[in-house]
Amino acid sequence: MKMELSFKEAAQVDLLAETERLYREVAEELALATRRVSAGDLADVTGAVRAVKDLRAAFQMVMDERTRVEKLRKQVAGVVNDYAVDLELARDEIGRRLARLRDAG
Repeated sequence: MKMELSFKEAAQVDLLAETERLYREVAEELALATRRVSAGDLADVTGAVRAVKDLRAAFQMVMDERTRVEKLRKQVAGVVNDYAVDLELARDEIGRRLARLRDAG
């Protein structure tokens, strides 16, 4: 079975990539601010605090988007409560049961 992502899912995946890019940028900013503070430049403490807050917000966005994308992928795959629904198998079972009912009369 071939699965293709819908336009909505593709937009979610792109948003996830953008969020991860933002996360990396903020992490780099935090690393630079931390180095400056370690070198004795206490003027950059507020920048480090701001970067930590931004990093936390970016991390939350990444996790939220990953959760959404995973949920969409499960929906496309027919996964319900962590179990994939095999519609072909269900159809065959229904057919067998109907045949037994017809035979029983």
